[in-house]
Amino acid sequence: MKTLLKILGVIILLAVLYAVVAMLAFSKNYHFEKSVVINAPKEKVWQHVGSLKEYNVWDPFSKADKGIVITYSGNGDKIGDSYHWKGNDKVGEGEQSITEIVPNEKLVTKLHFIKPFEGDAVANFILTSEGSGTKVTWSIDNELNTMMKIMKPMMDMNMKKMFDQGLGDLKKLSEQ
Repeated sequence: MKTLLKILGVIILLAVLYAVVAMLAFSKNYHFEKSVVINAPKEKVWQHVGSLKEYNVWDPFSKADKGIVITYSGNGDKIGDSYHWKGNDKVGEGEQSITEIVPNEKLVTKLHFIKPFEGDAVANFILTSEGSGTKVTWSIDNELNTMMKIMKPMMDMNMKKMFDQGLGDLKKLSEQ
């Protein structure tokens, strides 16, 4: 029994030590990005990236809740156009609005998360020609509070999974 308590004590000590190191060492600035090369011209890929309505066809975050409710403001393809989502605990609630557009090249959006955590982020979609195809780079930037710093490794794993899924779905749609 004493050995079990010692092991449990060491595990708790390591968890506390990790939390302290994470709070002190991890930057509050969070950046994550992934890219994919799609065998289609930029104009074809842009049809699926340059509109919030088309984005939600391949967006893995929206697909995480089959009962998600999405309400659009505007056509979804101009600066200021936005949508509001409300879903289950996995998806939460928030808003995404277009802040910058360079047709066939760049879409920048502001994300405002309401639930489960309040926060803001910026997402970028950059399209560049690569050979006869198009390289799409999807990134997100936000500021982490102290608790989110502790969860950063889990966030990276989740973001990798979701970005891989989304970019894979975008690739399939664009190459049809």
